[in-house]
Amino acid sequence: MTLQTLTDASIIDALRRKRFKATSQRIAICRIALASREHPTAKRIFAEVKKTYPTVSLATVYKTLHVLKQLRLVQELAFSKGENRFDSNMEPHLNVACLQCGKVIDVNDHGARRLILKAAEKTRYTITDQRFDIYGFCEKCKARMRLTTQ
Repeated sequence: MTLQTLTDASIIDALRRKRFKATSQRIAICRIALASREHPTAKRIFAEVKKTYPTVSLATVYKTLHVLKQLRLVQELAFSKGENRFDSNMEPHLNVACLQCGKVIDVNDHGARRLILKAAEKTRYTITDQRFDIYGFCEKCKARMRLTTQ
């Protein structure tokens, strides 16, 4: 399931394959997690869903994200600073993360795909997941740091 094929029917089918009830809350959680390119935290997804479904629990968000991980529809990204983030871009790509504000941006690059294929060929591994992170400072944080050092 990709962003282009994201429909309620495909979400319901995915949940049912893992024997989860396809409640309206879970469908909303899936929609937000799969459509976001901002690498949201579980709490951010919870806050968004809570606007429409005030009785949703954080536990339901975590359980639903766990199902999406099992289905390989999202990848959980743990960073040393802050909460884990969820990435629905399952294609080989680079994550560029700001060390100050925590913003994460995807950089799609054919080189990442070639590197994975090369690693699989050299090691004879069947590659099931990948993660490439690059750390630095985003433009806004760099500008703020310049202001505080002047």
